[in-house]
Amino acid sequence: MPFAIGTWLACAAFFSFLIAGPANPFLTIANPPPDGPGPNPLLQNHLLMIIHPPMLYLGYVGMTIPFGFACAALLRGRLGHSFLRPLRASLLLPWIFLTVAIMLGGWWAYEVLGWGGYWAWDPVENASLLPWLTATAALHSAIVLERRGVLKGWTVTLVQATFLLTILGTFMTRSGVFNSVHSFTQSSIGPTILAFLAAALLFSVVLLALRIDSLESDGRIESAASREGMFLVNNLLFLILTFTVLIGTVFPLVAEAINGKQMSVGRPYFDAMVVPIGTALLFLIGVGPALPWGRGTREEILRATLPPLATGVVVAAIGYAVGVRNGWTIVTLLFGGYAAHVTLKEMWLPVARSGTSALRRGRRRFGSYVVHAGAVVVLIAIAVSSTTRTSREVRFSRGDSASIGAYTVTFLGAEDRAEPHRQSTIARFAVTKNGRAVTTLAPRMNQYATMREPIGTPDVHSTLAGDLYLSILNVDVAQQRVALHLIVTPMVMWIWIAALVMGLGGLLALIPVRRTSVILTQSAAKGKDLEMADSFGMTS
Repeated sequence: MPFAIGTWLACAAFFSFLIAGPANPFLTIANPPPDGPGPNPLLQNHLLMIIHPPMLYLGYVGMTIPFGFACAALLRGRLGHSFLRPLRASLLLPWIFLTVAIMLGGWWAYEVLGWGGYWAWDPVENASLLPWLTATAALHSAIVLERRGVLKGWTVTLVQATFLLTILGTFMTRSGVFNSVHSFTQSSIGPTILAFLAAALLFSVVLLALRIDSLESDGRIESAASREGMFLVNNLLFLILTFTVLIGTVFPLVAEAINGKQMSVGRPYFDAMVVPIGTALLFLIGVGPALPWGRGTREEILRATLPPLATGVVVAAIGYAVGVRNGWTIVTLLFGGYAAHVTLKEMWLPVARSGTSALRRGRRRFGSYVVHAGAVVVLIAIAVSSTTRTSREVRFSRGDSASIGAYTVTFLGAEDRAEPHRQSTIARFAVTKNGRAVTTLAPRMNQYATMREPIGTPDVHSTLAGDLYLSILNVDVAQQRVALHLIVTPMVMWIWIAALVMGLGGLLALIPVRRTSVILTQSAAKGKDLEMADSFGMTS
């Protein structure tokens, strides 16, 4: 613990210096406005902006604690089970915050920015995804370390990489060097944070080079066709995915610094590189838990891995029947059905055998499969929603109607509304589905005093099956005309629900198992004392 506390205090000392000097929040400014400048207009359009930043902050800052534990393990030259438990728990808690924060950020982008999507591979979006990827890999690696006594050096390396990526994300968000719709700050602290990142990187690399040999494995991976073997492949894919996103994010900045030419890496690169890796990870979510620990026989492996394939084929066939034609989406449905079969089986089989007591004793195991179930749904929903959406642009006069999918949208009229902080132009539309009235939607254009151009706020009708998304392109109140972007996207709501389920599963896994001790003492006449202690542990 002294080594861990020393690491935490070193990080705290840097940020104390940052607040006392380059980022002093108490400095005065010349000619301040009487009521303050107010937040960026984009941050005034949705309630999620009250929740998303604190969750992201807790996810970033919380990664300092496992970083301290990882450095202490290297400095001490030991990573036993007594130290692994706090390392794993301190990593899981900020992982939960980061998971929910990423989901809330995507939800905000979807509800506010007006383009109908939730993830654009923006640099600041990627800044939050990078530490999440390495933290997820570290959590899986810690399970193998706990069960088989291997991957000690690999685990601490992933934890250190996670902390370094949170500092990189802070630099990307606060330095202003990255052009991003999600970056709302311009300050001079970028070089200071970059210097701290360089110092932390140098410290971590030197520490790993000098001390990683001291973390000797207590076992070994006996077979590639085993659960621990798949965990290792899973880790490698997470690492490849991290490097892919990192290179695509920082390459334009590096290229501009070297040759002075501005470059951009857009969505085609990320989709082409990330989609195959994400699909492979979904496959491993199913195959990994299906395989036995250690070396299994060929019959055991086939008996465990073949039955879920039928569920995968059924899910893929259902997707094809309802109109899915994209090849990667069909493969995602196949692997998603496979993974769902394995996850539900592993989740409920102990309950079927031992009743609810299995949930109490195996809460961490159950929670981990709840996370897997949420991840399966998220990946399927992302694949379906991004490849099967339909959209059209329509110009309306008052009373006109247009159809998209099963929906019919009728323009009821537009009006101006003066609000204390903005001037809004609201267009109202009656929505019917298959001839039945559903709702009334009111997308708007908002004009803020600090902005030259108006900012659109879409309106969304969400159901479990899909969303109807209306976004104004332009509107003329005097002529009662409006140009509208209509989008129908299936399964979007399942992304938000499943991400929350992942966070809930993490909380279940984080709750410690209650330990009970019962001491029974027989009478002295029998000359025998009996002490019984029953401690329920959990292995994943």
